[in-house]
Amino acid sequence: MKIKTRFAPSPTGYLHVGGARTALYSWLFARHHGGEFVLRIEDTDLERSTPEAIEAIMDGMNWLNLEWDEGPYFQTKRFDRYNAVIDEMLEAGTAYKCYCSKERLEQLREDQMAKGEKPRYDGRCRHSHEHHADDEPCVVRFANRRTVPLFLTIRSVGRSNSAIRSWTI
Repeated sequence: MKIKTRFAPSPTGYLHVGGARTALYSWLFARHHGGEFVLRIEDTDLERSTPEAIEAIMDGMNWLNLEWDEGPYFQTKRFDRYNAVIDEMLEAGTAYKCYCSKERLEQLREDQMAKGEKPRYDGRCRHSHEHHADDEPCVVRFANRRTVPLFLTIRSVGRSNSAIRSWTI
């Protein structure tokens, strides 16, 4: 199995110490195992991402001599691919649309915390049969099964993922 790591900074400012550390660890891990290091730019925050920040991040990476083997990949240039995968997941039942408002989710979180519970999505939309307009805002969540072991890229964690419930894609 070939190791592939990635560094995915948000281009909202300079490469800071925490980002440099993360990039260095990822780069070192890939190099140590004869793998590849990928640079992916998380430029989906269209309001705060800037070309100047992208340039500053790349300058910082070059100054640190952290050469990437693939990329840079820009998330905003891959939306067609992501949407195609989301459509496949919705069709396969491994994901579902959630129409809960931010207000509902904030109230749910507050209520759970007041009861001393871990805040998590309650799955309201997972089995909903309500009709929604095609252009109604939603998020897409993973339809995790509660008894399936959680796998990481490197190895199986070997525990149930019942605490995770539904991640947002």
